Amino acid sequence: MDTWKFLRAALLFAMAFCALAAQAQSLRPFAQQHRAAKAEAVTYLFPEQWTVAAGKPVWVALHFRVAPGLHINSHTPADDFLIPTTFSIPAGAGVRLLDASYPAGTITVLAADPGTKLSVYAGEFILRVRIEAAAGNHLVEGKLRYQACDNNQCMPAETAVAVLDVIGR
Repeated sequence: MDTWKFLRAALLFAMAFCALAAQAQSLRPFAQQHRAAKAEAVTYLFPEQWTVAAGKPVWVALHFRVAPGLHINSHTPADDFLIPTTFSIPAGAGVRLLDASYPAGTITVLAADPGTKLSVYAGEFILRVRIEAAAGNHLVEGKLRYQACDNNQCMPAETAVAVLDVIGR
């Protein structure tokens, strides 16, 4: 009798394990798609090198691309609860961010909520930043913080790295 109980419990355990494995397998494409969208939602384009006069402010253009099917909130989103797109340069990098000129967002309305207007960036956009470099060669990781969304949901805020190669002379 104990043998039958053991075999029955083992069979139920095996069936439950197979069901969980099948469920995990069916979720794998979604998880891979979500990771790919998250990792590639915004890409920094055209990394270049700038030679600037040390200690003198200069404006430079940074080019970004939002992945197809996604948008990110603009720097001035329509609602306070939305995460704005912002750019920063870490302190002590040899290059200071003095100012940033963000493009105007495109006003869009989602089919799921036609009463709400959003200010977003989609496709390619240019961010102009005013920087000042100390003398020397500086390889700086600027950071674009954004929240990517599709037409149904928003993902957690992420950061795209923009490597700036600045020579101060």
